[in-house]
Amino acid sequence: MRFFEVRSAQDLVRLVEEVGFLPFFAGGAPGFSVEECCPPELWFSPDADGPWEWKGPAARSGRCLYGKFFGGKAGFVSAGWAADFANFRRDGYDFDARYDDGLAPHRDKEVYDAVAEGGEVLSKQLKAQCGYRKGGNKGFDTVITRLQMQTYVCVADFVYMRDRFGRPYGWGVAKYSTPEAQLGRDAVTAAYRREPERSREDILAHIAQVLPDVPKEQLAKLIRP
Repeated sequence: MRFFEVRSAQDLVRLVEEVGFLPFFAGGAPGFSVEECCPPELWFSPDADGPWEWKGPAARSGRCLYGKFFGGKAGFVSAGWAADFANFRRDGYDFDARYDDGLAPHRDKEVYDAVAEGGEVLSKQLKAQCGYRKGGNKGFDTVITRLQMQTYVCVADFVYMRDRFGRPYGWGVAKYSTPEAQLGRDAVTAAYRREPERSREDILAHIAQVLPDVPKEQLAKLIRP
């Protein structure tokens, strides 16, 4: 299936809402990524915004979630599918319950608590707060990726450095939040009364409709925790 061409942040959010799930980079299934839906000339264009610049507006739109959700790589999940996605990936656990049952390490709890209590926290501030500075704790990327894959943490926005003319430059610094803070707790936990496996089956059935030519085994790999 070929999706419509994405040429703006608004197009990107509309496509995510239409398909439900959308990896940022190509690789999971043919044509199923922001990378493959966006004209090549808009990647790193000096004259126009492109996918790198659209990520922030899309993430803060309140209509989708953005984070490392697909095999440890970035992508989007629509607000409409956030509850089932969280139910499946969390296996029915709120983070505190997962930790209390011994299913999450203490370092994950430190990072999660800092994000949940802060509302929105820049990555460099989060690293400093949790001791991931030079000579300190190691493995921040592993922890923050795991929390995103489990849908306890997402990316709320990107903050860019600015030159003396006020123009943004460089790579945006991720600002982390929780899905509950982005979409509201009810929107994220509404599927908790269902079995996580049922949520997985519904997600897989939906993606199979979106991508009818892709084997279900390949789609299952795309959404697996």
